[in-house]
Amino acid sequence: MFPGDKPLDPSCCSDSRGVSSPSAIVLVHFCALRGTEGNLTPKQVVLRYKLNFHSCDEVDTWRCFTGACGFQRSLTLNVISRESSGDWCQKEGIMVRQIPRNFSFQLMLRGGNWLNGNINGVKVWRAVNLVDLRTRSDTGRANSSPQTTILPVIRVPSNCHRDLNLLAFDPDGDEVKCRYANATLLECDDCTLPSAFSLSSSCVLSFTPTNNSAIGPYVIQLMMEDFPRQNILMTQNSEQELKTTHTPISKVPVQFIYRVDLAAPRCTEGLYLPKFEPPTPLNGAQLNIEVNEQLAISIKFVVLMSTGQDLQFSGPHNMNRGKVRFGEYTLRWTPSIDEAGQSHPVCFLAQSNTRYHSEVRCVIVRVGNASITSTIQPTTPLNTTSATDTTISETTTSSTTPDDGTQTPTTAGSNQVVIGLKAMISILRPLSEDIISALLQKIKDELARRGIPTDSSLTVSQQCSTDNCS
Repeated sequence: MFPGDKPLDPSCCSDSRGVSSPSAIVLVHFCALRGTEGNLTPKQVVLRYKLNFHSCDEVDTWRCFTGACGFQRSLTLNVISRESSGDWCQKEGIMVRQIPRNFSFQLMLRGGNWLNGNINGVKVWRAVNLVDLRTRSDTGRANSSPQTTILPVIRVPSNCHRDLNLLAFDPDGDEVKCRYANATLLECDDCTLPSAFSLSSSCVLSFTPTNNSAIGPYVIQLMMEDFPRQNILMTQNSEQELKTTHTPISKVPVQFIYRVDLAAPRCTEGLYLPKFEPPTPLNGAQLNIEVNEQLAISIKFVVLMSTGQDLQFSGPHNMNRGKVRFGEYTLRWTPSIDEAGQSHPVCFLAQSNTRYHSEVRCVIVRVGNASITSTIQPTTPLNTTSATDTTISETTTSSTTPDDGTQTPTTAGSNQVVIGLKAMISILRPLSEDIISALLQKIKDELARRGIPTDSSLTVSQQCSTDNCS
């Protein structure tokens, strides 16, 4: 905070993009700051981004591309993680910009060359984002762009099909779509998707083995855009613009290296390629945590034909990785008051000693809301349904091995652990065994998605207020 500044509005943060250099990416999310009155009053915007190079000593600078970008008030860079063999280093940048009004503008990051020798021959790297701070008619707030993150380098054996489901989260509830970057829009200098890859609008990047798939690194340059789910107006002073369900509001670049390696003996997960097991959260899970409480994400994987392994992750700069035992890690993070109300993306993958990668899994961590909610779609119409969660603050002590190999006891006194789920369902007729079975399976699927073991015991007991029960 600066003298005279007013507090952040924590509900706004979200937008991410990726760029690169030697082997780098950049991901950015913007957050409009509130507390200033009137559309013409100077405001501030916070941009969080991730920049990845071969060395942690390298940096680069964002420049104004179009619009009223204002000026940079502060910039903080912190190291998130380093690849164990020294291939890359990822940093998180937090930039505060003073802007003259809540309008839209674009920033550009452009510099040297991509990783030398990349197969699709991309040389100069460039990334452009679009920030739109006009007031939305549906939320009454400035727009928040999509959130995502990614590891700097993703690897796949040349003989194995792989679907990379990119994290595509939007705090406003907009539909997020992906497309490849466009040179006409100056989003990159060489914007051709390599022939071995395909990209869906739902943000799934697929690698399909072919006879002529060249071994080596490929440069991937994507764009994420958010589309309103109904027509809305974007307002700045008396000027308004209609955004339809086919018109993007903001855009976020996502760029990284996809390395195609020599063929694996087999593509079955769990043998040469690491395979995640419970209680590892499923891809796309949303985890809730309060300010000053410690979040612990338990990750477990197996890879039978490997004598060593590693866990790589991308998340907030003060997230810590600890090794519990072979194939088991814990990611820990304690959000501060500055992160209250925000959502933060976290992605991770497992790597074998032969450098084969698992699938990439990503979660969203929402700060300031510890409640757990879920919607269950029953197989038969119900009149009313109400459910409550029972939670308890449980103190546990476990022996965790940090990356330096030392043993340290870890206390998670403030972790919220679900120990019971009680639901009341009111209907006009008794539940059949088929309906009960379907409900239990949907509840189990939702609990598994949130990282709770799949062997949890669930039962249903019926209580009848009429004599219609059998």
